[in-house]
Amino acid sequence: MTEPSRIITPDKKEEDLAENSLRPQMLADFTGQEAARKNLRVFIEAAKDRTEALDHMLFAGPPGLGKTTLAQIMARELGVGFKATPGPVIAKAGGDEPTEKLIRLALKELALG
Repeated sequence: MTEPSRIITPDKKEEDLAENSLRPQMLADFTGQEAARKNLRVFIEAAKDRTEALDHMLFAGPPGLGKTTLAQIMARELGVGFKATPGPVIAKAGGDEPTEKLIRLALKELALG
């Protein structure tokens, strides 16, 4: 018996293009979460003014709140690349390691990769 091809892959697929075109591209286009948007605007502008990298940010919460969209917007406005790491991947890889340590390792790995 052959295994079906996986739906989840890090590679971009043609069908992903439609989803990306529906997402807001700039912070001003993002609807809702007004307090979060204001804070993020301050963080982004401060990092740009200092010409320094923004410290790592971790968005947490249930699906559908716009965490990935906000992260992509921040990267776009800062003019940097974006890599997403799903929480379950970190949790699965870590076994018994404390979550904070796993997150730090994952962020370090992303920065090097």
